[in-house]
This record gives sequence, C-alpha cells and structure tokens, in this order.
Amino acid sequence: MKIAVPVESLGQERRVAATPETVKKFKALGFEVAVETGAGVASSHVDADYVTAGATIAADAAATYAGADVVLKVRRPSAAECALIPKGALVIGILDPHGHADEIKAIADAGLTSFAMEFMPRITRAQVMDVLSSQANLAGYQAVIEGAAAFHRAFPMMMTAAGTVPAARVFVMGAGVAGLQAIATARRLGAVVTATDVRPASKEQVESLGAKFVAVEDDEFKQAETAAGYAKPMSPEYQAKQAALVAEHLKKQDIVITTALIPGRDAPKLISADMVASMKPGSVLVDLAVERGGNVVGSVADTIAEVAGVRIVGYTNLAGRIPASASSLYAKNLYAFLETLVDKATKTLAPKWDDQLVTATLVTKDGAVVHPALAS
Repeated sequence: MKIAVPVESLGQERRVAATPETVKKFKALGFEVAVETGAGVASSHVDADYVTAGATIAADAAATYAGADVVLKVRRPSAAECALIPKGALVIGILDPHGHADEIKAIADAGLTSFAMEFMPRITRAQVMDVLSSQANLAGYQAVIEGAAAFHRAFPMMMTAAGTVPAARVFVMGAGVAGLQAIATARRLGAVVTATDVRPASKEQVESLGAKFVAVEDDEFKQAETAAGYAKPMSPEYQAKQAALVAEHLKKQDIVITTALIPGRDAPKLISADMVASMKPGSVLVDLAVERGGNVVGSVADTIAEVAGVRIVGYTNLAGRIPASASSLYAKNLYAFLETLVDKATKTLAPKWDDQLVTATLVTKDGAVVHPALAS
C-alpha cells in the first residue's frame, strides 16, 4: 500500500496533509509513504524530517502519485492532479464541494474514490477526525491575532504614570468552535469581550469564558438550533430585531470578529455598510466567512480593506496562517480516519462501505458523484 503526500496546488495553501509523526504511524499500519519534495517546508517540516520518519521523497507530483493507493490532501486535487493519480485510488481531504461541481465531477471522471473530511459526522467515534473543529479552533485564535495586529492599540487595560490605556472591546459574532476560541483568546489578551449567537446553548458557553452574551432572546431564538448543533436560518423579523441590537452594540466596539457559516450555503450578511460606517475610526472587523461571500459588507478576500477608517480583515485561510499547528492537527485527523479503512491483520485497504464514517464522507466512487447532498 502506498500513500502519496503532494505539495498543495490550490491557492496559497501552506498546510501539509501528513507530518513526520503521522508518517511513522502510517508505516506501522503497513503503508509506504511518498512525500513530494518541499511539501512540508511551509509548515516547518523539511524533507529530511520525513526521511527520518520512514518516507521517501519524490522529485515531483508525477513521481509522488505514481502507484499510489491513497492520496492525502489538504485541498481537493485539481484536474491536472487528477490526471496523475492512479484510477481507483482513495483521495482524502477537504474537498469543499459546494459550488464546485465541475471540480468534483473531474475527480469522479478520473475514477477516484474521494472522501470529504469536512462531512465527518458529529458522533463520539469521529471526534478525533473532526477537521472542521480542529481547523476552526485555530482560525478563531488567529482571528484575534490578526485583529490585534490591525488594531494599532493595546488589548489589556494598562495603568501607567503617563495615563491609563483602556482595555480593547471585542465583539464575537458566532459562538461555535472558532468563536469560542476567539473569545478565550481575546480574554487572555485582556480585552473586554461580548459575543452573540442564534443558538440558545451558546449563551452558557459564552458566559463560562467570561464574556457577556448579546442577543434578542425571544421564542424564535429558543428554537434556533438543529439536532446536529448547527444554527438554523432565522426569519426576516428576527434578523431585523437582532440587527438593530447589534447595530447599536457595534458603535462601542473596537474589534468585531464574525464567524457565521451555514453548511452548503453562502455566508449570511451580519454587518451592513451602515453598520461599518457607524464604527469608530481605527476599529477592526475580522471576517472568518469571507471565503463563502463574507459576513461583512465590504470584506475582500485575502485583503485588509479600509472603509472610512475602519479596517476589514478578510483572510480566507486563517488556520493556514499558522501552518505548523494546523498541519499537526489536520494530519492526525487524517490518520485517525484512514486507520479505520485498513485491515490491520492483513495490512490491506478494506473500507467498510456501510460504516457511518464512510457513508457520510464518500463523495465520488466508480466514476460518479455519490454523496446524497451532491448527486444530481
């Protein structure tokens, strides 16, 4: 069995799908591992580290993919990559299929069996494989770091002989994994933190981290969560009431971090142009949803935009901005999943096609797009 770990080709991706630590574990499962030269450099893993762990270094993508039974990726493979991957190979990564039907069809047409790690079910057995949580946790942390860098003022209150520096006021919109980590990080830096979310359960989580919860807590709010723990789309009436509350709150904030995403849909607009205009000059907005259209009107992908003195940070891959930590966690997610596809007695690939982990994440097989949410 051979695993291929290529250099990422999509965008400016600095993460890598396997680390020397997971290479050792794959070797113990019976795999040979080929790592394309330079694949781990951006995440602080040089080729020599992989060789020490037992991998071989391939000179280019073609050599990396040659004879591969499994391809581990951060992002989905491009059409050019698909042409190099042996037919029938398993491709495992963050495929981001919504809105990219042509790219997913290219994977199917190449005869590849692909798994989208972001579709991993939220069950106890799959927690160690949950890439959304592992990467969102880091994105929430990095959002605060990027916000602090763009703020040009200190976070904690400082009392000096020359005067008092007030604590920064940070407002986090969305209290999922990323939002909760943003709250915790901003609190550790000394900010006064408030947060909002449409899910009732989030109030207790927010307050447990020392932040104040801000929301219109009516009957609709109390029913605004799916059984899987995701936020439901809210009615126009509720959105108007919540927007009015948020609009007034925003005027007093220094840094606002937005994290609202609904799986398979464009990101909801939370901050209007009028809201941006109402904020103090020097204030900062960090939009974690910019890759899905953004929560903030005026956010621009991979740019710090400025509107009337307010900076809008729109980096699309915040976890990828701390690639060493992100790669370490992501590689462990991949190992935990791939381990379930191996027969340890015979050291062969043996996916259980009726396993919930497989049925939930399988996107393409036998030349077709087979995931129920994507198949036409």
